[in-house]
Amino acid sequence: MNEISDPLSLRTYYGAVSSLAERKVLGRLDHHSRAFIALSPFVVLATADTEGHCDASPRGDAPGFVRVLDETRLLLPDRPGNNRVDSYSNVFASGGVGLLFFVPGIDETLRVNGTARLLTDPDLLALSAVNGKLPRAGLEISVKEVFFHCGKALKRAQLWNAERHAPRQSFPSLGRVIAEQTGVCTVKEGEEAVRQSYRDGLY
Repeated sequence: MNEISDPLSLRTYYGAVSSLAERKVLGRLDHHSRAFIALSPFVVLATADTEGHCDASPRGDAPGFVRVLDETRLLLPDRPGNNRVDSYSNVFASGGVGLLFFVPGIDETLRVNGTARLLTDPDLLALSAVNGKLPRAGLEISVKEVFFHCGKALKRAQLWNAERHAPRQSFPSLGRVIAEQTGVCTVKEGEEAVRQSYRDGLY
């Protein structure tokens, strides 16, 4: 098996980084970054613990739900979920986070790396209230690196091409998957639990 197993071999194999790729990384949120975040209804939050166990968690809401507090801070509200709190446990362990912002219809994405802390200040959380309901908490991200990622991956995937979207019936419902994977409920019970969660538990 041919394997790349160390940083020097990696750099030798791939070659030098272009000056453009190096220089595009910013240490703050400029007006382009802010505008993209304001359009984004979906972000992936990546974290890892001290032993290298990783987690990537989807977060979504109305465009601009991730608040720009200033040029070096973001606020990611926590909506109701499954209470696993994997991301937050990792933040306590290592502090580092990575964010990948998507805007439907735009192939480019925005990457933000930094450190985070979990806040419960009601005055701060009030900025992200929906229908009078405050988030349970908010992840304040201190920005260290910001840069736009080219659209090659999304272009190859044709992610926004509706003609390429899988028919919903091509994959079983989440209720069925949960029932069959866990064995703790019937398919009917699993599907009803998911319907109720989607109906009553978004905020």
